[in-house]
Amino acid sequence: MTSPSDPKPAVVTRFAPSPTGSLHIGGARTALFNYLYAKGRNGKFLVRVEDTDRERSTDEAVKAIFDGLSWLELFADEEPVFQYSRADRHREVVNELLERGGAYRDFTSAEETGRLRDLAKAERRTFESPWRDRAPTVDDLDQPHVVRFRRPLPGNVTVEDEVQGTVSWANDDLDDLVLLRSDGAPTYNLAVVVDDHDMGVTHVIRGDDHLNNAARQSLIYDALGWTRPSFAHIPLIHGPDGAKLSKRHGAQAVHEYAEMGYLPEAMRNYLARLGWAHGDDELFNDAQALEWFDLAGVGKAPARLDFDKLAHVNAHWIRLADDDRLAKMTLDVHLARGHALRPDDEARLLRAMPFIKDRAKTVLELADQTAFALKVRPLAIYEKALPMLTGESGERIGRLRDRLKLFASWDVFALEAELKVFADEEAVGFGKIGPAVRAALTGDGVSPDIAKTLAALGREESLGRLDDALQQTI
Repeated sequence: MTSPSDPKPAVVTRFAPSPTGSLHIGGARTALFNYLYAKGRNGKFLVRVEDTDRERSTDEAVKAIFDGLSWLELFADEEPVFQYSRADRHREVVNELLERGGAYRDFTSAEETGRLRDLAKAERRTFESPWRDRAPTVDDLDQPHVVRFRRPLPGNVTVEDEVQGTVSWANDDLDDLVLLRSDGAPTYNLAVVVDDHDMGVTHVIRGDDHLNNAARQSLIYDALGWTRPSFAHIPLIHGPDGAKLSKRHGAQAVHEYAEMGYLPEAMRNYLARLGWAHGDDELFNDAQALEWFDLAGVGKAPARLDFDKLAHVNAHWIRLADDDRLAKMTLDVHLARGHALRPDDEARLLRAMPFIKDRAKTVLELADQTAFALKVRPLAIYEKALPMLTGESGERIGRLRDRLKLFASWDVFALEAELKVFADEEAVGFGKIGPAVRAALTGDGVSPDIAKTLAALGREESLGRLDDALQQTI
């Protein structure tokens, strides 16, 4: 919390997840929008865990949410606030509303409330508690009851939404929402208002499924004499088919995208562009996102998840990523797949990375395409390739091996030139030589072009594999 003596930043946003599951892609985008809006304006980005639903909130979900935010590198400027721990403060505000006449005690039983709601629905009117304008006696106060908000009648509540525009509701269409349950537990709409006010939140940026809550929350702000925050309700994310995002569309939780080999900077880039636009810019870094992001660029239509576009964005950031970092990430994938670690495996991957990274869209693809570099000698040559290592073709591979043994430079460009000279001297196109050399170097023929494969393996490993392959045909 900001202490009264601290200077108030011009912008304070918050991300307020409920810990009932993993951090999903929609929540991740909401967190990112809040982060970009605040940090791009020298403001504060805060996190509040809305854990008042004790039956559904779990420690595992809390951990999953913070792990997801950490992976995306969206770090709050203050320690997270846990809403449940602030219940006494919420009840204090309800008492203030009772004193102001902005709330009342409702002693109607749950069964009777249900009956009255059904009757109101049948008569096409808003439910009204019989206790709205009835003062309880001293004896009544000992009975179980809820506390309801007394909405002003008649009138309208209007919200100037930064994304949706001007939105109005008739107060007649809103019922008197419960602020405290019969067990004294605060309800969502009350707790959100109190926490946002106490945390100094200036801008509430969240999914448009909360738009109706803005009406009720605005009335609570007004009843307490508090300044409303600016609201911005962003459209939800839909699947590629335009339907509401669900498990059938594939990955939903942030950790699933990490496991699928996407880089966090790629996810930030992609999510920022999902429902927001800065001209035609598709690929941009974090500094540009902070400079450019504004709420005016957020569209009103639901965004559609596009895995092809995500792969394109991820491939871009893989190409720009540090080779050492990619080597470590790729090694983790190999280890998860059951690869037995050897002391020089990371060095092998690091040497191969410059020749592989331009070909991969995910870290999983990096692992697929670097598998040849981690193979243990002697390699098992796949059966169909063995004939290519005998006879005239085998003799030619032997001559190439002898030539490469004398070759001083192992630079990829020098290797390309040397291979071309060798093919010219042999009076054959390299297409006649390449498949056999690739089989000898990789066992199964999966690798980049020959010069890059040689450079990726290094001099000693390359010559050793050629020797091994030729030995198998003797």
